[in-house]
Amino acid sequence: MSENSKFSPGPATGIGSMPGGDTREAAKTVVGIFGGGEGMPYLPELPARGPGADMIGRTAGMLVELYARVEPSGWRIGDRPGRDTRRARSWLVEDLDALEEFTQGYEGPLKVQAVGPWTLAAALELKNGEAALSDLGACRDLAESLTEGLRVHLADVRRRVPGAQLVLQLDEPSLIAVLRGQVKTASGYRTHRAVDRQLVESTLRDIIGVHGDGPVVVHSCAPDVPFALLRRAGAAGISLDFSLLTERDDEAIGEAVEGGTRLLAGVVPGTDSPLSDPAGSVMGVRKLWRRLGLNPGLLGEAVAITPACGLAGASPEYARKALSHCVRAARSLADNPE
Repeated sequence: MSENSKFSPGPATGIGSMPGGDTREAAKTVVGIFGGGEGMPYLPELPARGPGADMIGRTAGMLVELYARVEPSGWRIGDRPGRDTRRARSWLVEDLDALEEFTQGYEGPLKVQAVGPWTLAAALELKNGEAALSDLGACRDLAESLTEGLRVHLADVRRRVPGAQLVLQLDEPSLIAVLRGQVKTASGYRTHRAVDRQLVESTLRDIIGVHGDGPVVVHSCAPDVPFALLRRAGAAGISLDFSLLTERDDEAIGEAVEGGTRLLAGVVPGTDSPLSDPAGSVMGVRKLWRRLGLNPGLLGEAVAITPACGLAGASPEYARKALSHCVRAARSLADNPE
């Protein structure tokens, strides 16, 4: 049995982003809700602070020997570290300091997030203004730089929270668009050609390998998640917006779960919405399990409950409620799996 097949994300967790700009408050909230065995705490991201705190800017700041700056059109790769790189790195250190403060003595799973290589290639521009995705050599350089950056980042978190079992989450919202040739060029009139699936898979496998035997979760909040590709690349868990699943996905999900892949099921709305009772929130998960004919006793181990996507667009009060609701919904699932 591989390390991945023994991976347990815990009953509930969040995706990554939180509202507002108070680093300590975000870390305190996340560790307070998930740190007592109720789930998996994670390193919060606070994009409301501005460029460099957003997911692309934060990950660009982790790159080794590649730098990015903000242009009117978005993040662009440059020759040297500038103000935007320094700001992204400074905020990450601030966030890690806060996480370290509130995880003193913590033992258990702890999740950190970074943008995956293909979403990064679709988002970062080259000097000519086109996405790095337009140049496979640039994609390769970007993936290698990201691999080294993640190696450094993971080592830093291990040093700060030595009792944690680190889980790396790669955010790949653009992965489906990359595979289907749906990423628009700078003009907006054309799209970049689809990237070969084997190249997508092998690049992901190399990045996932940076975590050694540690588990890696891939997060995609788009329809038609490529379950089989992600499993072959070595993903121990797949995080998704549960509302986007259709019965077309049933066979791939069944194979994934039976193969030991964990599902992080996004069932709680990511922006301010009325919340149903906890049992109602996980009714769809129970129905899926019945449809697939899977053992209900597996549910608590195989599925973690999360918001549907990040909580950056929520109010601080709702974000706290949503994360606590994930814990209660997970409890309901474990207590009444049938």
